[in-house]
Amino acid sequence: MPRLEELAPAKLNLHLHVVGRRPDGYHLLDSLVVFAGAADRLTVEPATDLSLVIDGPFAEGLMGEPDNLVLRAARALAKHAGIRPHGRVVLEKNLPIASGIGGGSADAAAALRLLCRFWSIDASASDLHRIGLGLGADVPVCLMSRPARMSGIGEHVVRFGEMPDVGLVLINPGVVVSTPSVFKARIAAFSSVADLEPDATRSAGALAQMLWATTNDLEAPAIGVAPVIAEVMAALRSAPRCLLARMSGSGATCFGLFASPAEAKEAAGSLARPGWWAWAGGLFSPPLF
Repeated sequence: MPRLEELAPAKLNLHLHVVGRRPDGYHLLDSLVVFAGAADRLTVEPATDLSLVIDGPFAEGLMGEPDNLVLRAARALAKHAGIRPHGRVVLEKNLPIASGIGGGSADAAAALRLLCRFWSIDASASDLHRIGLGLGADVPVCLMSRPARMSGIGEHVVRFGEMPDVGLVLINPGVVVSTPSVFKARIAAFSSVADLEPDATRSAGALAQMLWATTNDLEAPAIGVAPVIAEVMAALRSAPRCLLARMSGSGATCFGLFASPAEAKEAAGSLARPGWWAWAGGLFSPPLF
């Protein structure tokens, strides 16, 4: 079996409405999700036993984890298939840790896709959805890695349609924000489900106009937890030709929407700050196998 690889692209919540809460305390969400070209990378090669090596710019933040989500995903998939897990998996961690852009969920989803190929498992989409949801609420949408409408706690995922060739600038100020602490700090009333039309995404400008009628309901409480997020938002909004600036997920990564990847890359040069991670480019293009 040759060495195989899979990308784990960054997840962006173009909008995120908190629309309710279940009796068990989990919040109900409504979100339009896309994926950026920024990504972690997983590779696997033959080995007798299952192992995980982590490298890359943000590897240090995961070194202390004895049971990474990638390993949990591998074991869950092997159990589903009735096989013994094996292979040397390498996770190249290029995305900031706990930053509101998928992170571990994207890595787990990529591991499921990768190991299905490596182990020759013909798992159905519903099987992978079920396994993914058992690993985390964001894993099902990350399995798709395409524009999607996500609802419930993340278990309901529906393709949204194609997106224009927009540009994106992602900035993380180098702080880790706890998702539970952000939800705990949120005191606003619940929002309604956003009225989004796939036909309104023919251009970057039309997409931004549609999104102006929505919010990220976690942005204000996240700024309360980590005030530097407001600085990132202000920097993005001041960038020339930025169509929309918003925080993703529960933070602290924020994104700016531009008419093209070229415009985003041009703007990114003026947004660099000491200690900030920044990336500029376009949307993720899934590889063809």
